[in-house]
Amino acid sequence: MSLSKEQVQHIAMLARLELTDDEYAESVAKLSRIVDFVDQLSQADTDGVIPMAHPLDAAQRLRPDVVTERIERDRYQENAAAVAGGLYLVPKVIE
Repeated sequence: MSLSKEQVQHIAMLARLELTDDEYAESVAKLSRIVDFVDQLSQADTDGVIPMAHPLDAAQRLRPDVVTERIERDRYQENAAAVAGGLYLVPKVIE
């Protein structure tokens, strides 16, 4: 499938590109080769091919899920002006 100059002009307009006439000719050729390659790839037989998330058969090393910090909310809230039920109380700013 070959692209026309009008199609490339439309693509350039959508991409907000300003191309010269020489650049249009070059872009038509390059984009047409890309579209032809995609058409060629779509004709490949992929029946029986298992989709994969990653090309390498690797497993991630995960660290153990262990709590390393203590919750010191009460100590932090000692400096607060107003606290109720473990929450910071602030003045109302919307009337």
